[in-house]
Amino acid sequence: MTAPEPWLRGPVPGVPPLLQPAAHALQQARELVARAGAALDAAGLWASPGNGAPSVGWHVLRAVGALDRLLTYARGAALDDRQRDTLAAEAGPEPVDAATLLAGFEARVAAALAQLAATPESSLLDPREVGRARLPSNVLGLLFHAAEHTQRHVGAVVATARATGGAVPPG
Repeated sequence: MTAPEPWLRGPVPGVPPLLQPAAHALQQARELVARAGAALDAAGLWASPGNGAPSVGWHVLRAVGALDRLLTYARGAALDDRQRDTLAAEAGPEPVDAATLLAGFEARVAAALAQLAATPESSLLDPREVGRARLPSNVLGLLFHAAEHTQRHVGAVVATARATGGAVPPG
């Protein structure tokens, strides 16, 4: 029998109650990316399913970069040069090996979970600005969007992996 989805396993230790849904979504994303990555060889990782659709590798890299950027905004900081360079490189990334790609995703999710744990619930409605246009948001909106945006890319990872020949176990 497989384990229940993360949201059915109980609270994530150290994460405030109002941020549990985001933590569970990130845990599930981590598990799905690990399963999809294990199901693909190097060629499958960077193969396009057709019609110009991006590869599994692109979706994982994009999820890592977007998660980093959204969490930066949630902390009330602006993007630095490295983050802007990463964003620009996401348009046409250089393929990396699966181990490096999956380790990068794992590390970014671990950092996100640590940030959730360190975020006081009293700060969730604090205003934040996004991007050069300084669009309005708040801590809660950014943390929620970071989790759901990651989930969207992970859904594409699983679907793309299956479309390009990966036998991704259900989960």
